[in-house]
Amino acid sequence: MPPAGTDGDHQAESATNSARNVLKGSTQFLCFWTAVALPFVYLPLLAQGLGDPRATLIFLGLLGINILTLYIGHDYKRR
Repeated sequence: MPPAGTDGDHQAESATNSARNVLKGSTQFLCFWTAVALPFVYLPLLAQGLGDPRATLIFLGLLGINILTLYIGHDYKRR
């Protein structure tokens, strides 16, 4: 006979794994589509030019965010 509480521990672990998978999938979904859409946000910055230091800083920040979202979301819907 298994020790008392083992079944409850297994259910709690299963629920935790399920929640972790949902969170991971949601995060990958959000990052994947952010990485796809973000270049359309910084196209106007490129069109106006990067002569202004503020525009250059914003562009580099958006580019960094894009790289990060590509890294996090690259496995979305991959089997």
